[in-house]
Amino acid sequence: MDSQTKAEPMRVLVTGGSGLVGKAIEHVVKQEGGCLEGEQWTFLSSKEANLVDLQQTRAVFEKYRPTHVIHLAAKVGGLYLHMKENLHFLIHNGPPHDSNFGYSHAKRMIDIQNRGYFAQHGRHYTAVIPTNVYGPYDNFNFENGHVLSALMHKTYAAKKEGTPLQVWGSGTPRRQFIYSLDVARLFLWVLREYDEIDPIILSVGEEEELPIKDAVEMIADALDFKGQIVFDTSKSDGQMKKTASNAKLRRYLPDFTFTPLSEGIKKTCDWFVNNYDIART
Repeated sequence: MDSQTKAEPMRVLVTGGSGLVGKAIEHVVKQEGGCLEGEQWTFLSSKEANLVDLQQTRAVFEKYRPTHVIHLAAKVGGLYLHMKENLHFLIHNGPPHDSNFGYSHAKRMIDIQNRGYFAQHGRHYTAVIPTNVYGPYDNFNFENGHVLSALMHKTYAAKKEGTPLQVWGSGTPRRQFIYSLDVARLFLWVLREYDEIDPIILSVGEEEELPIKDAVEMIADALDFKGQIVFDTSKSDGQMKKTASNAKLRRYLPDFTFTPLSEGIKKTCDWFVNNYDIART
């Protein structure tokens, strides 16, 4: 995220604008009053420009002349895609667990690059680190989607077909989940108010970390699934815990209210059912 200048109305370019977080930011900007007077917001998808191509990147910046950039474009996926394509995640994204070492190292390098740009060129870039984002417009693919979105699709399909819900892994790993609209609201705060180069974790509190099997039950309730739930322990659990502290965020925003997980899951399930034809499956 680049927030170099605040002297003039912002021209904000959001890459990855058609994805999970990009769509959430667009919602906050356009429907929750997130766009201030005089600001220009552009949401760019990979169909409009391949930012791996330097010429296309230059053309985009010459066209939109952004004062601020929220860079979301990346290769993303769930646990099993990470395990299968670690090298691709490292190449395309720029002490990790073996299941996602490529993605983890790529994310760590963003912070190092930001520090380097500031030290050598005075450029004001920072990185935000959200934990396990879920919400509308996510990738709901069984194999390549994020954990909650993939489970929502599996549950939807199991209910429709009258079959047991097959959950990969034991369901015991613990995770902190954050609703995409909460992430979007925090992104706008970071853009306008957060001046540090050091990254900031955007996450619910450590006390909100829960086993995946608890989230599965919330999804089953949201979709009114009454069938059998089977945990396939032959599949990898990945890392058992990834506990993240939001103490720094709370020092800045002690009163920020996160969407309860059960509420966010219900909203996301409703969106998925109502938009199945356009959802990424």
